[in-house]
Amino acid sequence: MKFKPTEFQVSSSEEFEEMVMNKDFRIAQAIVNGILANLTTKRKNVHLLSIIIEPENSVYDITIERNNFAETLEENLPYYIREEYYEDCKLIADTISKLKSNNSTKPKK
Repeated sequence: MKFKPTEFQVSSSEEFEEMVMNKDFRIAQAIVNGILANLTTKRKNVHLLSIIIEPENSVYDITIERNNFAETLEENLPYYIREEYYEDCKLIADTISKLKSNNSTKPKK
């Protein structure tokens, strides 16, 4: 099944900024789920989330480069620890290790 990016509908860009500042777990969850669903993709960039600002009729798409998967998972792991999702923490940690070992064995261009 094809991955569908998470959508957040907010009433203003400030509302989304507030979600980020408050470290809303749903954002970390959307990012991690998007990365995990796209581990085997050949695409350079992966669309993870869309922020829909209804009154402005605007949509902001958040993407990530495949080569930033490990670093981004590391940044989001503390949110899973805080929420005590320990099985997911193990999956994330294992994935980080795999991604880093794959990157270290690839020839440099």
